[in-house]
Amino acid sequence: MADTTTTPDPLHRLAEAYRVSTTYSGFDGQEQEVPDTTLRAVLDALGADAGDDDTVEACLAQRELAPWRRTLPPVVVAVDGARTRFAVHVPHGSSVRVTVVAEDGTRTAAPEIDNWRSPRDVDGVLTAQATFEVPEGLGTGWYEVRAECPEVDGGRAVTTPLAVTPRRLSTTDRLHGRRRWGYMAQIYSVTSGRSWGVGDVSDLASLAAVSGEQGADYLLVNPLHAAEPTPPVEPSPYLPTSRRFFNPLYLRIAEIPEYAYLRPADLEVVNTLAAIQRRENLDTSTIDRDKAYAAKLKSLELLFTVRRSPHRQQQLRRFVAEGGQGLQDFGLWCALREELGEDAPEWEDEAATPGSPYAVEARTRLARRIDFYVWMQWLLDEQLESAQRAAHLAGMDIGVIHDLAVGVHKQGADAWTLQDVLASGVSVGAPADMYNQKGQNWSQPPWHPERLAEAGYLPWRDMLRTIFRHAGGIRVDHVLGLFRLWWIPDGQEASEGAYVYYDHEAMVGILALEAELAGAVVIGEDLGTLEPWVREYLAERGVLGTSILWFELDGDEPLPPAQYRKLSMASVSTHDFPPTAGFLEGVQVDVREQLGLLARPVEEERDEARKQLDTFFAAVADDGLLPEGAATGEQGRVEALHRYLAQAPALLFNVSLVDAVGERRMQNQPGTGDEYPNWRVPLADGAGNPVLLETLPENPRAASLVRAINEALGTGPRFQRVGEPAQPQHTDRTEP
Repeated sequence: MADTTTTPDPLHRLAEAYRVSTTYSGFDGQEQEVPDTTLRAVLDALGADAGDDDTVEACLAQRELAPWRRTLPPVVVAVDGARTRFAVHVPHGSSVRVTVVAEDGTRTAAPEIDNWRSPRDVDGVLTAQATFEVPEGLGTGWYEVRAECPEVDGGRAVTTPLAVTPRRLSTTDRLHGRRRWGYMAQIYSVTSGRSWGVGDVSDLASLAAVSGEQGADYLLVNPLHAAEPTPPVEPSPYLPTSRRFFNPLYLRIAEIPEYAYLRPADLEVVNTLAAIQRRENLDTSTIDRDKAYAAKLKSLELLFTVRRSPHRQQQLRRFVAEGGQGLQDFGLWCALREELGEDAPEWEDEAATPGSPYAVEARTRLARRIDFYVWMQWLLDEQLESAQRAAHLAGMDIGVIHDLAVGVHKQGADAWTLQDVLASGVSVGAPADMYNQKGQNWSQPPWHPERLAEAGYLPWRDMLRTIFRHAGGIRVDHVLGLFRLWWIPDGQEASEGAYVYYDHEAMVGILALEAELAGAVVIGEDLGTLEPWVREYLAERGVLGTSILWFELDGDEPLPPAQYRKLSMASVSTHDFPPTAGFLEGVQVDVREQLGLLARPVEEERDEARKQLDTFFAAVADDGLLPEGAATGEQGRVEALHRYLAQAPALLFNVSLVDAVGERRMQNQPGTGDEYPNWRVPLADGAGNPVLLETLPENPRAASLVRAINEALGTGPRFQRVGEPAQPQHTDRTEP
């Protein structure tokens, strides 16, 4: 019998060639084999023909030959200060000149390296491989590599993009010296008296102003990605239609300059809609996104008819030019989705791609509607800029930190406009673990690693650039997905997938480059199953990790906070857990019991939850941080946990807004859909009363927690209040 440990069979060799793992570590620590049926399905999604042994062998041969068919690699990603080499393929015996061109047109010759390899026959042409090196001293940024050879393409230059990425983020290094805290909030749940039943970008600005005065240096918010263009809209911010563009639901209508010039009849309509929607701010049951968005869309359609001033029109034209074809394609998808709906047969053929006949015809026929959706993105850009400015004026040195979802809806805008760089026939998810023994399927198409590289990683870059325009940082949900993703073939169970590996040097490098250019910090949510070296690699590049109190264990005992990572963002809890006050009461057990999600008797679950809390509070008490007497009530215990966590050396320290006001309800119950109002829980206190932004500066519970945090971290409020409470320090226009 052949020794398959040293001589893998053809299918496994093909999987290795395409960076598909044939094994994975189960949650029990045992190595699991990926079935051949799964390997063939995943390889098919990657474009490899693995139907039988003959096609596998032929595919292997083509795979080996593919780089030799290219003059230049599809993209070159270098690290600043490191020696990066790349191959150039030309007909044997011919000369080639390679230069690097900067964005300002400056050219630098790339030195050739003595690295001889035997020429080989490529489709009947004897082809040689030369090795060149990225020139020293270029500095971080985007460049173009140009190869000129008389025997290639008539002597015309062959080009490929070059990204010179930072060895380490300077934005992270500047955080050293003092520790910083900030609120994390689901911004749609945070309303003011001027909101329309859902938190908006102006509320984000106000929260930044309030927390900045309290001593916060940043505000971490949920993904603000675009949802469906018309109601009904997906409530989960982690299942968007686009990660590059933003959700008009978050627009503050009265802060659009054209609001002041509405015709009297139109103004009456908008004001009536506003009055109706503002009543929703006091309803603490569930957030009705569809109702709020319908009212805003009606108002926005009226505002779109207002003639813009010359300078406003000029600003819009500049925004449209900068957005390029990607912005136009997004507007086209929105207009088509509004016209066709989600399940129309046209999506399968006539409107299958942006270049298909129906879509091409619609660009002209629906031009006005496309302009409407593009215009809303411009308004969002303006208001997000105002929010980040408000954060800085309040004294924050980071400001708003945006959250980047793992992926997008399979029938969304990105899945349509970027289908050339996404894999079809598979979904992203996670293998079975102790919490989800059937695995997880997130119903999101993954990046196709090779097609993304062929595109020069520009879709990845463009997405990041849009988010970084008015952000002080980014939190990358499931940052492990930049290294590998669990691909699940359509029609198979979530547990029947395989890991596909990505070029993490390119994915993380370009993320770091765009963050460096924008002056933004990067945090990776690095929880879950990961290979040990991944965290080390991210730390070396200056990407902060994530530390959650309840997950930081040494065996069965809490890991002392002093042993936490310094390069991390530390939190007591996450949005997938109840607020701390609710967690102390075992709300998570109650909800799972009500929904029939428990795998064992409820009393066993409650006993386990109590033991976990007792273990942590024993550690808190041992550190002398648990108050005595009446102060050991719920609020005192919540503050004690925050003081305990504040002993960690983490550079960033999250305070959940729900913990500050005493909310108990879960925002999200993983593994459920409509059974629980996920992502639809408005901000309230422990008694179920609405908490509006205007009341937050004087909220005694929030003030007490902030005081405890400032004392523990050695920080403090920035502005002394004298007499009446100070007004939020931001430049947003006042709404009538």
